[in-house]
Amino acid sequence: MKNSAILLISCPDQKGEVAAIADFVYRHGGNILHADEHADEESGLFLMRVEFDPKDFDIGLSLFNTAQAVHPSSVQIGHSEFARHFEPLAAKFQMKWHLALSAHRPRMIIFVSKYDHCLVDLLYRHKSGELDCDIALIISNHPDNQAIADFHRIPYEVVSVTKENKTQAEARIQSLIDLHRPDFMVLARYMQILSNDFVNRYPQRIINIHHSFLPAFIGARPYHQAFERGVKLIGATSHYVTEVLDDGPIIEQDVVRVSHRDTVDDLIRKGRDLEKVVLSRAVRWHVENRVLVYGNKTVVF
Repeated sequence: MKNSAILLISCPDQKGEVAAIADFVYRHGGNILHADEHADEESGLFLMRVEFDPKDFDIGLSLFNTAQAVHPSSVQIGHSEFARHFEPLAAKFQMKWHLALSAHRPRMIIFVSKYDHCLVDLLYRHKSGELDCDIALIISNHPDNQAIADFHRIPYEVVSVTKENKTQAEARIQSLIDLHRPDFMVLARYMQILSNDFVNRYPQRIINIHHSFLPAFIGARPYHQAFERGVKLIGATSHYVTEVLDDGPIIEQDVVRVSHRDTVDDLIRKGRDLEKVVLSRAVRWHVENRVLVYGNKTVVF
């Protein structure tokens, strides 16, 4: 549904929330297309995703910025008039909320190093229409993938990173972000650790792919760690980046079976197939506003 509105809600779990939300949409002329909800007993939180047809909605919808977002981004979707009408209900139930329009195409920046498999997969899925977003820029610490970016007609910036110039490199990256103003960023096997200051500027807006089934084998060379341990399953994990390495809220994971006959190279080959699929799923779900974060967990509707 290309012209739907999506309302994401997080609040303390209590009676009447679903009825109140449905009634609000109905009273203003909206037609609910999908409604998904989850009550987390441990945290006492209620989480909900409501998608509705705004064709006859009597509150106009357009671009705006709001501090009420469940997962903040540089550009939110909605309207101050919607906020004015919805805020009494949100205050009553202590809701954090985010309104999005499916017609809005968020802007993405991709970070990559030398490994190109995740980058190529994202670009193919974007070209085929599977990822409904715009790719503003590719940033890399190596020139190796310039030809791929040129083929897809996407700007490519090389920002070399060494032990000696990390601060200057990150400042250059920040200037590129300020120029292109992405809604979110994707680390498609970007083999550099971003500073805490950088990461904290973009909560729930940086998606990473880690080549292991987290929390197992964090950090560098996870396939080698898995081989040394003699595991029978290897995996890949896509998660939001936080200041704790490989510890952010997990969006998607998958696994594949390996055996004693597999070498490290076999594990790497099998793992690359997983990495592509897991990352693309996470990016698509983020673009479609299906991910709600609470604590260090996610609900994906």
